[in-house]
Amino acid sequence: MDQIIIKELELYSNHGVYKEEKVLGQKFLVSAVLYTDTKRAGKSDKIEYSVNYGEVCHRIREIMEGNTFDLIERVAETIAERLLIEFDLIRKTEVEVKKPWAPIGLPIQSVSVRIERQWHRAYIGIGSNMGDRMKYINEAVKQMKQEDDLRLICVSDLAETEPYGYTEQDKFINGCIGIDTLKTPEELLEYLQGLENNAGRERIVHWGPRTLDLDILLYDDIVIHGDHLTIPHPEIPKRSFVLEPLVQIAPYERHPVLNKTILELKDALEEKEEK
Repeated sequence: MDQIIIKELELYSNHGVYKEEKVLGQKFLVSAVLYTDTKRAGKSDKIEYSVNYGEVCHRIREIMEGNTFDLIERVAETIAERLLIEFDLIRKTEVEVKKPWAPIGLPIQSVSVRIERQWHRAYIGIGSNMGDRMKYINEAVKQMKQEDDLRLICVSDLAETEPYGYTEQDKFINGCIGIDTLKTPEELLEYLQGLENNAGRERIVHWGPRTLDLDILLYDDIVIHGDHLTIPHPEIPKRSFVLEPLVQIAPYERHPVLNKTILELKDALEEKEEK
């Protein structure tokens, strides 16, 4: 991906652990690498097809001067987050906040923090088989749209399906959602579980009835095997009610463990079920 590089933007602001730093302020140097596609701007010579680095610099100044943080880690995190959220063409950014002559009681040229943040593509399975099923699903989608650090990219058709695993329960409505998010997998899991809890979900029976079910199916090409989170979702290749809607929105997304596309997994499952 192409890069627009801002190097050592000089700003004066009031960040630091010590009272004197917050009262007197000091100089900071902020650098940023903006990852974006510059080809259209390069061909057309039109600024609207690129990231306006002047606007970015002024936004960084507003963030630096409009806040008072203890840590430059917080400064860097805030700058990265706001740039990614507010400038649509930035897919990824590296931000470095440098603090010259940091007050540590020893001769030092500078201390800096450098971070890298980006939008991540994730696919979420969504379902419900209790109460007003469509209301629970629609409300969850509505809440996702209101999140600054989450962008709803696509939503599959919703279909009524038979229960899976524990079959003594009502039919589900199931579908899949594609999102871009700044949340880590663990943060995304916590957020989705919060939506489930708000919908009154109770975890009593494994694979049992639920007002709202939100599962992380894929997250970039990441592979996680943890006590509370497994990505890709281990049941993807076995569930037609996941593969069918996922094929609608991401047919050529590749399973990072099985090295097959979602379409290939769907075809393999259908062939297996026909035998």
